[in-house]
Amino acid sequence: MSRKLVSFDWAMKKILRQKANFVILEGFLTELLKFDVKIEEVLESEANQESEEDKFNRVDLLAKNEKGQLILIEVQYSSEIDYFQRMLYGSSKLITEYISKGDSSYKNIKKVYSVNIVYSTLEEGENYISYGKTEFRGLHKKDDILKPSKSQQEDFGIDTISDIYPEYYILRVNQFNDIAKNSLDEWIYFLKNDEIKSDFKAKGLNEAKETLDIMKLDDKARAIYKRSEENKRYKASLLYTARLKGLKEGEKRGLKKGIKRGIEKGKKEGEKRKAIEIAKNLLDILDSKTIALKTGLTTEEIEKLKITDKE
Repeated sequence: MSRKLVSFDWAMKKILRQKANFVILEGFLTELLKFDVKIEEVLESEANQESEEDKFNRVDLLAKNEKGQLILIEVQYSSEIDYFQRMLYGSSKLITEYISKGDSSYKNIKKVYSVNIVYSTLEEGENYISYGKTEFRGLHKKDDILKPSKSQQEDFGIDTISDIYPEYYILRVNQFNDIAKNSLDEWIYFLKNDEIKSDFKAKGLNEAKETLDIMKLDDKARAIYKRSEENKRYKASLLYTARLKGLKEGEKRGLKKGIKRGIEKGKKEGEKRKAIEIAKNLLDILDSKTIALKTGLTTEEIEKLKITDKE
């Protein structure tokens, strides 16, 4: 048996920001990042500010773990052609936002993890989970990856240069086939279906099952949640309708252009045939240059007509 739970984006807005419920986020991030995550606090940032667009488009939550690293979780519903650029902008903005203003050194730049839960279909690729990080590889020896010096490792507490740079995760939820082969898949199943199966054992899911149960919400919270889900479906309907309308309008314009091109082509072909008939009647009377001037045909076309006429 499985229970119907509130969607993860709504939980991010209303439930997971509470310290008592950090264990749910910690479980999800631990399964994804493959190291134990302990959330110290949910930070107040531009990334966390709700707007009218949030209920339709995306929801962000910014957390800091016990190591001082920043983790930006974003749920995205709408397709945006510049989505990857916005991911880069988001992580870059966090880096500049959280470096100490009076810090004359870059040493204290925060490590950023950008976790993107995507429900759109703009991206291409077979994988439902994609990962990106920054490495410096040799141009001549492809397997040679640049490493920090021992003093840099000791001073910055890093093992690789990529430990400094942002890391990106893209979870293309709708690409998941609903077959959970591991504990991370169990989380992906929940993100897609708002359900947790009774045999799921991934870290944080047991707490999510209890905390995010729709039936445990009070009447006011349940009404707010239902309205939020209706808004989401309404937005999806608007986008679908706009897409269909755009396709139909495009087809109409294409048909009109095709008809117009066909008419123009037919007209030109008719005029050409008429010119050829006139030229044929003038072959025995005028020279090729004069016929060309009279009909608009080229002298080469007139000479070909003469050869054809003799045959």
